[in-house]
Order: sequence, then C-alpha cells, then structure tokens
Amino acid sequence: MNTTRDDIRNIAIIAHVDHGKTTLVDGMLKQAKVFRDNQATGERIMDSNALERERGITILSKNTAIEWRDVKINIVDTPGHADFGGEVERVLNMVDGALLLIDAVEGPMPQTRFVLRKALALGLRIVVVINKVDRPHARIEEALNDTFDLFIELGATDEQADFPVIYAVGLTGSAGRSPEAMVDNLTPLFETIIESIPAPVVDRDAPASLLVTTLDYDNYKGQIGVGRIHTGTVTRGMNVVRIMADGTRINGRLEYLFTYMNLQREEAESASAGDIVAFGGFDGLSISDTIAAPEVTEPLPAIMVEEPTVRMTFGVNTSPFAGREGKTGWGTSRRLRERLYNETRTNVALRVSDGSSPDRFIVSGRGELHLGILIETMRREGYEFEVSKPEVIFKYDADTDQTLEPIEEVHIEVADETSGAVFEMIGARRGNMLDMVSANGTTYLKYLVPTRFLIGFQSQFMRATSGMGQLHTLHHGYDVVKGESPRRQFGSLIADQAGTATAYALVNLQQRGTFIISPGAEVYEGMVVGEHIRNEDLSLNVTRAKHLTNFRAKPSETTDGLTPARTMSMDDFIEFMAEDELLEVTPISLRLRKRTLNNEQRLKAIKAHKKIVSSSAH
Repeated sequence: MNTTRDDIRNIAIIAHVDHGKTTLVDGMLKQAKVFRDNQATGERIMDSNALERERGITILSKNTAIEWRDVKINIVDTPGHADFGGEVERVLNMVDGALLLIDAVEGPMPQTRFVLRKALALGLRIVVVINKVDRPHARIEEALNDTFDLFIELGATDEQADFPVIYAVGLTGSAGRSPEAMVDNLTPLFETIIESIPAPVVDRDAPASLLVTTLDYDNYKGQIGVGRIHTGTVTRGMNVVRIMADGTRINGRLEYLFTYMNLQREEAESASAGDIVAFGGFDGLSISDTIAAPEVTEPLPAIMVEEPTVRMTFGVNTSPFAGREGKTGWGTSRRLRERLYNETRTNVALRVSDGSSPDRFIVSGRGELHLGILIETMRREGYEFEVSKPEVIFKYDADTDQTLEPIEEVHIEVADETSGAVFEMIGARRGNMLDMVSANGTTYLKYLVPTRFLIGFQSQFMRATSGMGQLHTLHHGYDVVKGESPRRQFGSLIADQAGTATAYALVNLQQRGTFIISPGAEVYEGMVVGEHIRNEDLSLNVTRAKHLTNFRAKPSETTDGLTPARTMSMDDFIEFMAEDELLEVTPISLRLRKRTLNNEQRLKAIKAHKKIVSSSAH
C-alpha cells in the first residue's frame, strides 16, 4: 500500500557554473550544525575532486544529508555542464524535487537550461533560489521574469510554472521570501523545501527493490553501490538478487548498508523506501542494476542516457620517450583496456570499443570537455597513453538515405566591441543565428552550429575576445551534413632529429613560427615543437648548437631575442592537434607528435596522397 513519508525530502541542486551552488550547500551544512562552531571548514566542501576545484565546475554528483526539525533532507549535487549529462540523468532519478539556483545579475544561463529541461520532463517540483541578491548590479526582477519565461519555453506544466521563490546570499548564509525581508539565516529556504518539495510516496510492504544510480569504491569494503530504495525495506545481511539490464540474475547478500548524514556515510541496520542508501556486497556492479528481494522477477526501468556525439582513439604510447614518466607497467594495452572499460561502469554517457589493433580503443563521449576530463583523470592516476584528435559521430538515416551530424545550440556572451569578430568566426563555421540581444555593453548571441565545426573553437574564441567572452553549448539534435570540415589555418613545426633543444637554434628559427617548447626541452624526430606561420608543416633542427670558439658568450647572449614559448594546457593541445597528429599524455608531460615520426616516410606518404587526390580529380 502506498503511503507518504513526511520525515524525508530528496532534492537535487541545479545551477549554472559559478552561480554559487556549492557555496549554498556549504551554508546549509553549516547551519544544520554539521560542523562544530570552532571546526575549520574548507571552502566548497562538495567539490572534493582536485580537477573540480581547479576548473571550478562540478563533474561528479555527490550525496549529503541534513536534518531540519526532524525532517531529513537528502541533497544531491548535480554537474552544471552539459557534457556530464550522464551524471545529471542518474541524479534526477533519485529525487522528488530540485533547487534551481539563479544568479541575480546573470539570470538563467545555458547550462541551467539543460538540467532544468531534464528535471521538468521527469515532473520534478522546482524551488527557484535567486542567489547573490547583494551584488551591485543585481537585476532581481528581470532574473525572475527570465526564469519564468524559461520554464514556459521548456514546456513546464501550470503547476511547475507556479514555483516558489527564495532570495538568498549563499556566501553569508542569509535568505528571505522577498528581497526586502531577508534574515541572517537559511530558515526560509529550509521551510520552503519542506513545504514545496513532495515527500516520497512509497510502498513499504512490497518486496524490497532499489536501482543502482552511482558507484563508488572503498579500499576495505570493495565496490559500493548507491541508489534510492523504491519499495520495501532493506536490512544489512539480507539475501538479495542483482538483476542486470539484460535480465541476468545473480544472487548475493547485502554485507554493508549505509545511509547519508551530513558529510559522512553512517552504517545502518535497515532503511525503507524513499531513503537514499549506499551498500556493499557485490563485485562488478553496474549503473542501472536492480538490487531486490529474491521474489522480485522484473528489473526496475533502466536509466536512459543520450548518445555520445564525439569520439577519440586512445592507444598505448608509441613515442621514443614511452615508459620514462608513467608508473611502471601502467602504459600496457591490458592496463589501458581495463581502466577504460571500468570507466564505463560509472560514467554512463561514455562508450568504449576495441579499435583496429589490440593496443587501440575508441572512446566516445558527450563532448570535448567530457573526454578531456577523462584524459586528465587517468594522467593523474599515473597512466601514460596517446590520443587522437576528437571527431564527431555521424548517424545514417535510412528513411531519407542521408548522413546526419550532431548540431549544437551555442550561447555566446561578448562585449559589444568584439562581437564583429565573433560574427565572422561563427559565420565561417556555418552557424545559423537564432537570436541576438544587446544590453549594457554586452551582446548575447544564440546559434545552431554543427558540432564538428566547434572542435578546436574554444581557444580561438577566447583569443578573439581577449579571454572575456563566454561560450556554452548544448546538444540540439541532428541535421544533414553540410560542407567540408574546417582545417587548421597553420601547419606544425616539427623536430627533424632527436636531442635537446638549444636557445641558439630557437632564436635563429623563431621567424618560422611560434614555439611550444623552451631551450633544454628533450625532443625526438617527428615531435611537434611549434606552429608554422604558413599553412603547411615544416621540419627543422631545434637541437643545433653554436660552434665552439675560444670566446665565451655572455650568459644573456644565449637567449637574447627569444620569444617565450607558448604555454599549452591539455585542452589547448586537443584543440590545436591536426588529423595526422597524436597527443602523448604522461603524468609529467604532454607532447604533440606526428603519427608517422620518420620525416622521409611522412613526406612520401603526403606525396602519394596528393597524387591520388589529383588523379581522382581528373
């Protein structure tokens, strides 16, 4: 029999990057007496992953819980970036409502649209929190009106569009039901959550069942599954069955059971429908597995995730420097294969398949950022490998007999004076403008652009807008393929022999382009050392030393006139890479190289290719 559990609320927090989501959660934790008054607290408690702190974004969902006036509020943090849609879809499966955080100055933003669309489609009840209302240029009324318009545009029901609103300053932990009635605590927010977010409707008498939505690992307890109990009651030590998405049944036992409270997991003897729990006892768990009482025959509905749009090839490092900088044995094809396939068990939007040879793997994801985060994570774990340039995944439409490609909805914010350069750049990428608004010296643009024209665009966009522009993309759908893919405007400067780069050689060659290495860097034949000023590649000797004479040069003479090397992040390398290049990734270094390292072989291959192209043209 279905009953309502008034002692619990399950909520997600939805917000655009940098709108204060994590700071607000920290404030909620502090006011619910999670910390002793004298206890030191780190900023941004929920962003525990080092990469999240560096990039200022939430990548992985996290669970915490607080107790407010005898009601337990389970809070799940969601990623704000569309590339982590797999995480978003899993999180929203566990909750009954959400806090939508809106910046009082910026209003609702592109990444907010993505998660909000998912939440509304699932019928979740939304509480809108207008945050940072104390900022000098706060546009509280406009932000609220824009939010209402967004709800209507995304197809909210009448009930969903009649949302409660709380005004807050997350940093100081204050809130109010109107901007004029602010109090110096978050009581109005807690009260609104309990009043407006529906309590779980559950059947405690039915056989136990829960859907695995997140996986974790504990060094002592092994694999940990996380999910919301749908029906019944689970107890520690009970016999259960694991039903996989394909119907396979595996008998097992719940060795461990935890509930969430504050920032920790707490061991529990039992938990009922509506609770979010973590459990141990199974090896090889997967997202969307159903854990249930033995008499249950059907699995719970699996989590559906949108298909990947971009792929890269990961492979064993084949450069002359392979094995120097990674952990011993962590660069083998067996180790790499195991790591990538394990990732798909927790990263549901990722796909991995074997490549054309045993040491190559095709990894498909939801965008450059999604794949870039995986590369950086593996690098920090001690792996070394090489990756190819990202490419989009085309679809064939049998009904129309046409090839389709993914299209992105692109939202851009730039200063009025740089908007002309952006029009030109997006125009060259076959962008179709949908909307343009200019206000307070800022131009807001909305385009539809094929995904393949956006690979490598971010760094060029940031340079054109002097680092001040903002660009956000959302997957829009598929359309017929139009036009050739854009190519890099300039060629690469390539080392023609192994050795150590010298200041003497670099000073004398710098009129040929921009270097991405400095004097003293070790290079090998076929390694990319810079960007050529022309559109073809150029091989050169960067290891050439000055002939020795009896005259000693002044120390300053060696680097006089040398322009400092261009520093490249991993994202820059991925965007800079040409089709015939690979990125060598180790825990210490990132190096760009040609697929064919030998200069003579590479030139022969280029000539042969040109011959084929010219003969087919005639």
